[in-house]
Amino acid sequence: MAGRLEGRVAFITGVARGQGRAHAVRLAAEGADIIGLDLAGPLPEAVPYDPATPEDLEETRRLVEEQGRRALLSVGDVRDLDGLKKIVDDGVAELGHLDVVVANAGICTPQIWDTIAPEDFAATIDTNVTGVWNTVMATAHHVIAAGGGSIILTSSYAGKKIQPFMVHYTTSKHALVGMTRAFAAELGPKSVRVNSIHPGGVATPMGGGDMVSTLEKVGESNPPLNLMGSTFLEQTYAEPEEISNVVAFLASDESKFITAEHISIDGGSQYF
Repeated sequence: MAGRLEGRVAFITGVARGQGRAHAVRLAAEGADIIGLDLAGPLPEAVPYDPATPEDLEETRRLVEEQGRRALLSVGDVRDLDGLKKIVDDGVAELGHLDVVVANAGICTPQIWDTIAPEDFAATIDTNVTGVWNTVMATAHHVIAAGGGSIILTSSYAGKKIQPFMVHYTTSKHALVGMTRAFAAELGPKSVRVNSIHPGGVATPMGGGDMVSTLEKVGESNPPLNLMGSTFLEQTYAEPEEISNVVAFLASDESKFITAEHISIDGGSQYF
């Protein structure tokens, strides 16, 4: 039985591990070939979790190929528009077209508001906002040339409510709500749909390294805010594959009349 994305090509950023890897494997299982990019190297100094590695990227390649699909994966930086365009252009030249884009790459740094240095704020906006804009700019013309398709921007629970102790992260994820609507409006006549997804807590390596201890430390500055982000369900966080379920839906024709929408996968956290 053919998958929902049989014969299509998807481009995914932040593909080396976590949600990006899960999306790549799921879309490949649905029949898509994958073009992907990941920094797979050092992150800004203030980021408390360990970075992805080239070995992580190779493992994603193996998992995609295990699904019987092609994986053109590269080390690259979403902040570098020219480099991003080259990776996309080369991938499209080899695979023939581009139908789905998942702008997944992002960074997250817990910091109390008055300890955020200008360089910390800039690094978050450069990756989480400009990097997503770069991703759309490098890919949208290819999706239009393919006759239309789906662009999915990864925002966050923090783009619906707030993420305490992360003014810069919250700002960046709210920005993606406006970006989604604006691109959806202008790309709609070209049969390109643009939607955002809003995960809550997800079990990925972003929670590793010193992330938990850093969250605990900043949380001491205003304990009531630590209650924010609780779910309505017994389940307190998602597995990456649960986010990929929604990505696969938005990438497929099952969602062909959905655009400019902002879909939460957060167990109700935005309303707590």
